[in-house]
Amino acid sequence: MNKLFSFLLAVMVLASACQTPTKTTENMNPFFSEYETPFQTPPFDLIKVEHYMPAFEQGMQEQVDEIATIVANTNEANFENTILAYDRSGALLDKVSSVYFNMQSTDNSDEIQEIARVITPLLTKHSDNISMNMALFTKVKAVYERRNDMNLTAAQKRVTEKYYNDFVRNGAELTGDAQTQLKKLNEELSKLQLQFSENQLAETNKNFKLVVDKKADLAGLPAGVISAAAEVATDNGMEGKWVFTLQKPSLIPFLQYADNRDLREQIYRGYFMRGNNDNEFDNKDIARKMAMFRSQKVKLLGYDTHAAYAIDVNMAKTPENVDEFLMGLWKPALIVAKQELKEMQKIIDREGGNFELQSWDWWYYAEKLRKEKYDLDESEITPYFQLGNVRDGMFWVAQKLYGITFTPVSNIQLYNPEAEVFEVKEANGEHIGLLYLDYHPRASKRPGAWQTSFRESITMDGEKVSPLVSVVCNFTKPTGDLPSLLTFDEVSTLFHEFGHALHALFTAGEFHRTAGVVPQDYVELPSQIMENWAAEPQVMRHYARHYKTGEVIPNNLIEKIQKSGHFNQGFVTVEYLAASLLDLSWHNLKADENIENSLEFEQQAMDNIGLIEEIIPRYRSTYFSHIFSSDYYAAGYYVYIWAAVLDSDAFDAFKQSGDIFNTELAQKFRKHCLSECGDDEGMVQYRKFRGQDPSLQPLLIKRGLN
Repeated sequence: MNKLFSFLLAVMVLASACQTPTKTTENMNPFFSEYETPFQTPPFDLIKVEHYMPAFEQGMQEQVDEIATIVANTNEANFENTILAYDRSGALLDKVSSVYFNMQSTDNSDEIQEIARVITPLLTKHSDNISMNMALFTKVKAVYERRNDMNLTAAQKRVTEKYYNDFVRNGAELTGDAQTQLKKLNEELSKLQLQFSENQLAETNKNFKLVVDKKADLAGLPAGVISAAAEVATDNGMEGKWVFTLQKPSLIPFLQYADNRDLREQIYRGYFMRGNNDNEFDNKDIARKMAMFRSQKVKLLGYDTHAAYAIDVNMAKTPENVDEFLMGLWKPALIVAKQELKEMQKIIDREGGNFELQSWDWWYYAEKLRKEKYDLDESEITPYFQLGNVRDGMFWVAQKLYGITFTPVSNIQLYNPEAEVFEVKEANGEHIGLLYLDYHPRASKRPGAWQTSFRESITMDGEKVSPLVSVVCNFTKPTGDLPSLLTFDEVSTLFHEFGHALHALFTAGEFHRTAGVVPQDYVELPSQIMENWAAEPQVMRHYARHYKTGEVIPNNLIEKIQKSGHFNQGFVTVEYLAASLLDLSWHNLKADENIENSLEFEQQAMDNIGLIEEIIPRYRSTYFSHIFSSDYYAAGYYVYIWAAVLDSDAFDAFKQSGDIFNTELAQKFRKHCLSECGDDEGMVQYRKFRGQDPSLQPLLIKRGLN
């Protein structure tokens, strides 16, 4: 876990809370010794809940001692005794954090949540104590001010600058009451983030189920969706019924195919009312408080708004640039979305429906429109996207581009039996790292899909530490004789997260703070570019095989998928942009502005941009976990479409070369945009690959918005 990530997640705790474990505890705790496992992977079979707090405590004490050693050193501050020493500090803390926080996301429990409630405020306090440690900052500043006269390498100079800026941005130059106030705000924000996340988990996985007890109410649903719902019902003690949940593999097919309009409305309301039910899991007040606390916090740091603070270190640089960029896409996307609405309303009218299309109707009639315009039904292509084949297909793409291989490993301890692990090697057999894959929903897992790491790639003292990378998803489980079959959107999601994994696997660098670390609006380039290969006919023919017959997907279906590439892009783009602009609205607040009602604030923000009532933002405020469960995407949800400009332009280079597997281009992309991406600023690295600035045109063409 690099130091920037450590700052963002606040993975350090107050020194006064630290207690050195007893020898007995130390001997029993797997975190206190080298992992005696293949590839030194975490021994998940030995790690128990009771091991986390002692490991956190000892890791914290070690961090405290390491910082004290840096500060107490009477020699003149230099790169080795200050910057490098700080970069290498906290190894045990990172070791336990990388397991605990990942388990909190994938295999949460009452015990795990209780630990989070205890350590979260402590982690935040200690993070603040380090980032506002004037003695430490004075030494870092001394190296920073002399960096041009110390014969530093480019990498050493860059990491020095990054750490100096981190300290400034985290309040190191504040004094007295300002520091006290900042620490208090940070502590309050950390508690609210945790509460928001816990509430959303409960509202998504526990507090709503659509129970269907009449077979007639299943009309229109594919057999696989019905079978999965029956299995969920059985698991919930309701055998003979069908249960649908707010998890996307259950929700979206129901909205797409269920003929029963009342039930579609019921499940969609369950989805968009999460955190807004005036119960113990309500997030309205939490969102309001967090936005105001963030604006007060950044005022102390010299910024007008949290958006100005967050975007200052991104490629976009200012909120005004982001707003101009988003609104430039908003106008053509809204025009297209309104045209899509008209076309769907015609279907309703033609079928004798005596109603105006509502938000819970969009997926259903969009599916009808897709079939009408392109003779393509999602259920027609899903049988060709068996999960295992899609996985092998993305491995094949990586092998074609980079020469790497993926071999199943059976002697690695898994954190959950549903996961699997592969060894990743170079073409010459050299070990790169391990890749864990975890595909399906469970009650303990948070919604969505993401890539994470149990150990990050770095070169220390000339020796490379190999990464342990994980991809986590929430795809439909196999049921009975039916394997896990993906929608094409889920295929794209798997390729997307795999792109993040390649970034983590290929990362090269000497320092935790800079190795693989890029601006936030660059982060999605490595992931989104992989989605392009998923949709290529040449690639699809490799992985898309009918789960029953093994038949390769026929050309006519590929052609339909290709022709429908622009389909529903008005809706997709508008709901995303609406969420991005809602994020900016929350984080363009100034410190003296008071929000009294979250829903009214959200509605006003959407009215200001002219969002039509038939479309709801992809995330409403009360379940917008990207921006309220952590600081990472606060004022940064726009980054996906900013990076989409980069990925569309980058893939266009492959297309223009006449070979989508152009190995020369692939090696340049790997070197400049994946492995060495932390060596310089994002646009500098991108230009090294592309030889020019990115163009907006490939994205507009790709989405049919030009």
